[in-house]
Amino acid sequence: MARRPILTHLNVDTTWLLSIPYPAGVENENARKCFHVLIDPWLRGGQSDVAAFFSQQWHATPSAVQTASELEVLIEGIEAEEEDGTPPRDSETYLDAIVISHEFTDHMHKETLLELPAQVPVFATTKAADAIRSWGHFKLVMEIPRFEGSWRSADAALPEWVGVTRVAKAGRDLLYYHSAIMITFPSTSSSTSSPEEAEAIIYTPHGIDPSDLTLVAEASPHIKTLALMHGLQDISLPRAQLNKGAHNGLKVQRLLDARYWVSTHDEVKRGGGVVSWFLRRRGVSVKEALEGEMSKEGEGKGDRKMLGEIRFRDVGNGESLVLE
Repeated sequence: MARRPILTHLNVDTTWLLSIPYPAGVENENARKCFHVLIDPWLRGGQSDVAAFFSQQWHATPSAVQTASELEVLIEGIEAEEEDGTPPRDSETYLDAIVISHEFTDHMHKETLLELPAQVPVFATTKAADAIRSWGHFKLVMEIPRFEGSWRSADAALPEWVGVTRVAKAGRDLLYYHSAIMITFPSTSSSTSSPEEAEAIIYTPHGIDPSDLTLVAEASPHIKTLALMHGLQDISLPRAQLNKGAHNGLKVQRLLDARYWVSTHDEVKRGGGVVSWFLRRRGVSVKEALEGEMSKEGEGKGDRKMLGEIRFRDVGNGESLVLE
């Protein structure tokens, strides 16, 4: 039976480890079981954007993984699960790539990133890549390209069978706040899958307009969304929508027919600053989102069978989900 990808939640917020099994027959010089991708690392300490008086936050619950060395131990354990003991360590780190979705410091946390090995390649959105390069720590920082139809990587820093792209509104999007990172790899979910078909993790911590994902939904060869990572919290300021929440997540899930919907970026943090005075937060469950959808369609309350068909998962702090 083919191994399956594993998502591990490293805190209550939006730091994740994605472990993608190596396909059979591909080059794997370190004899690893998985290609390990760290997403939006913020492990401990505070974060502030603009200035502390404007916005400052801390995790309300300590991260399950506190340090880079603890992360290495975690990954070593994932590798060892398939072995008779601990696998050989042929390089300084088990970590293969770091992905940064935004330049905001709850996604691009400098203190956390500077703990990580300098030789690990970083893939980041434009402003985040510029900021990370300015630190002079990492040897390779690459800007994540837009998805334009082909899921395979054209970047020498990634294996040919792994793709990391950005999905966003067409044209020049200055903020790309409501966008997604798509991580793709060959499909192994079915014995009949074509070698050109892919599975994808769609990571959108603030949410994304469903129409912006049409290119993914209609891609040929087919891209199957294995996991949609989208939060439930509807968060806004008086003149700005921040996190789009469960109602939007349901629309995206419908469009992509995601096998799993995994909540992310829903931690209610400790914090303060001017922004906190105006922040509006509304938690909506998947059931409530379904009921709202059905009500708008004039069909009364949400259908529990439909609720059961949506494989929603709230992965706890330090917990893992095997994406079967």
